[in-house]
Amino acid sequence: MSLIEKFKSNGSSGFGYGSTAEEVTEGISLSGKTILITGCNSGLGFEAMRVLCMRGAQVIGTSRSLEKAKEACAKTQGKTIPLACELSDPASVRACVATIIQQGHRLDAIICNAGIMALPKLEKAHGLELQFFTNHIGHFILVTGLLDQLKEDGRVVMVSSSAHKMAPKGGIQFDNLSGDQGYIPWTAYGQSKFANILFAKQLAKKFAGTKKTANAIHPGVIKTNLGRHMNPVMNLVFGMVGPLFLKSQAQGAATEVYVATHPSLASISGSYFADCNTSQPRSDAEDAELAKKLWDVSENIVAGL
Repeated sequence: MSLIEKFKSNGSSGFGYGSTAEEVTEGISLSGKTILITGCNSGLGFEAMRVLCMRGAQVIGTSRSLEKAKEACAKTQGKTIPLACELSDPASVRACVATIIQQGHRLDAIICNAGIMALPKLEKAHGLELQFFTNHIGHFILVTGLLDQLKEDGRVVMVSSSAHKMAPKGGIQFDNLSGDQGYIPWTAYGQSKFANILFAKQLAKKFAGTKKTANAIHPGVIKTNLGRHMNPVMNLVFGMVGPLFLKSQAQGAATEVYVATHPSLASISGSYFADCNTSQPRSDAEDAELAKKLWDVSENIVAGL
């Protein structure tokens, strides 16, 4: 089997590297279901929203601004509700939560898709490194605020990344969440994606005894505007290898949509998926004590905002 064939072969789920969001939902009716997705305005978020609507779901699409959310929803055929949710702004996230509660939406799934990547220099929000705050804390506020709105068999999907393997030794630098003691763009991004996995693991533990599930996924490597901060050399590399190894947006959206909707995963929780199959994250991402510590630290951070 050639390297390219290996990349594009299917796993035990029947899907794989080359599967698209449309393919993994073929034959599935999402009529009557309501699904929230962050970062609906471009890339994987927009494709996921499009396919979810195609299958009959009502999608609450959030973006950094209401204008961007409205523009994306207007381009989508189906039932959509645009909302602003700027993940680096707790007031915006809480306003989004309050609106969903006030409008009485019960959620079948929450897909935490939005994120920022590899900021070239240290930036902060509320004293914390911006990628950690946006990718983890913002979603932590959103999901924990909406747990009562999640249906009895609701699913939470955290879009992590294989880049979680770039996280520092120990996974999370609890003594350097500000980045002041040293900042490396990809290490900080990796830490935020590592946090996404730990959050899903701990949430799954809290869901134990219910039909609710929480999982994390790696969407694959896709050239979207998530990489807008990458240096020119990295963009050149992406441009050269793209035709061979980079997923299309339709392929990149497949795993998050699959984990959020496929009937076969109704009882799967606390797992990590890649290419629409269960996969193994970095070994310390399975550390239950580390997951609990991150949850406790996150609660303290949020309480102080």
